[in-house]
Amino acid sequence: MMMIDEIDRRILRELELDGRISNAELAPRAGLSASACLRRVQELERRGVITGYKAMLDRSYVGGGFTVFVTVGLSRHLKEDQEAFEVAMKAAPEVRECHNVSGAIEYLLRVEVANLDAYKYFHTEVLGIVKQVSSITSYICMSSPKDDRGTASPPIRQR
Repeated sequence: MMMIDEIDRRILRELELDGRISNAELAPRAGLSASACLRRVQELERRGVITGYKAMLDRSYVGGGFTVFVTVGLSRHLKEDQEAFEVAMKAAPEVRECHNVSGAIEYLLRVEVANLDAYKYFHTEVLGIVKQVSSITSYICMSSPKDDRGTASPPIRQR
């Protein structure tokens, strides 16, 4: 595993805050020359520490302002069933996140749709026809007082 030093942490923190920051702006914040900073960023990308850059959207403007968290149980605990379920979820544009979790269920989904009718369609016509699914529990998101996706992560506490 690649060691991340304090300079790399500064670079990563700044890029999490603004993935469009220019190298000329980033370099002094990281305490580096522009060329040294660019080399560091390229190395972080090459090693897979930085996996990509994206725009954060207000989903309500693009038909996805209604968020539902969905727990899904599978009928069998077989690798082939997990893989089939994951393929189906990757193909569903409503599914913004799909997490394989431990506990009483196998998956936790974050689903974004336009409204309750659109969610009912997804529940019945998309998720409801996946043969591996044995249980579905929906939690409609009322508000999100904290959502750090797309913002700088706080430093991880070391023990």
